[in-house]
Amino acid sequence: MESIAANIEDIREQIAAACIEAGRDRQEVRLIAVSKNHPASLVREAFDAGQIEFGESYVQEFLEKYDDRLLEDQGIEWHFIGHLQSNKIRSIIGKVSLIHGIDKLSTAEELSKRALQHNLQVNYLLEVNTSGEASKYGMAPEEILSSAVALFTLPNITLRGLMTIASPEIAKAREEFRQLRMLLEALKAVAPDPSKLAELSMGMSGDFREAIHEGATMIRVGTAIFGWR
Repeated sequence: MESIAANIEDIREQIAAACIEAGRDRQEVRLIAVSKNHPASLVREAFDAGQIEFGESYVQEFLEKYDDRLLEDQGIEWHFIGHLQSNKIRSIIGKVSLIHGIDKLSTAEELSKRALQHNLQVNYLLEVNTSGEASKYGMAPEEILSSAVALFTLPNITLRGLMTIASPEIAKAREEFRQLRMLLEALKAVAPDPSKLAELSMGMSGDFREAIHEGATMIRVGTAIFGWR
């Protein structure tokens, strides 16, 4: 098996190649290393290889890594990318730079409430269920615009864009990535400040190249960096 450093370098090269193919600036695409289910020692190995942004999906596991001596005070930028229940928000608020998985208005309202209590400004993405699969979290695409006015008025939190987990079939995934990009454009049209809506978190180990072609600004890669869990 290749080293984590070699895997990261390979992913970066693939990102650069996909950006060239898509006519995009390489700096527009950020790599989020998905470290869930992997120990702090491997996160540190990736960090030492120059990877700064990491994504976690489970609150307890994230908190353990956040406090791990191997990782604390290293300047890691944590993203919470999993499904986030309202009652877990208080545990991670102020510890992550971006929350990817807000999937209902009530959760956004709880996030706003907690941000106000702690006098914080919190950035988040809305998770959209573009595939329509019942097993996946996320708002239905048609819910996004109908909830927009309420979302934009919530204090101390800022909607930065959209996130999705696409279908496993590449052709369908690309259609869903395109749908998410178009939905973000529609959201910008009704936003008080469209410039704040800049992020599309989409694409994983098996489909990030297609996601880049459709406008991804963040790709979430775990297996191709750390191996199978």
